[in-house]
Amino acid sequence: MNLALLWAQAENAGQGGLGPLPMLVIMMVAAVFFLFLPMRRQHKQHQQMLAGLKRHDRVVTSGGLVGVVVDIRDRKEGENRDDELVLRVDDQSNTRVRVLKSSVVRVYPATPEG
Repeated sequence: MNLALLWAQAENAGQGGLGPLPMLVIMMVAAVFFLFLPMRRQHKQHQQMLAGLKRHDRVVTSGGLVGVVVDIRDRKEGENRDDELVLRVDDQSNTRVRVLKSSVVRVYPATPEG
């Protein structure tokens, strides 16, 4: 019993008065570098991908819908709605679907014909 008490006192004497504070700070800094910065970079890449969308691009939405961009309806100043895309999902029946621009997860650029 005395040995365990002496061991605990020896450990506390070597740390000084800060206790677990330095380790907590190191863990928070690591969290910023390993969690928040990659998420921020990924969000920025997604925004760039959405900004580069144009007609005739083939896209995949988060719901698994695959289609070709027919129209891009950007939100204008003062409007209370999100940016939308009109996708053609079936060439034979010319079926079109409106989706939110933010739901696009993958873009395959239009290939020039001919």
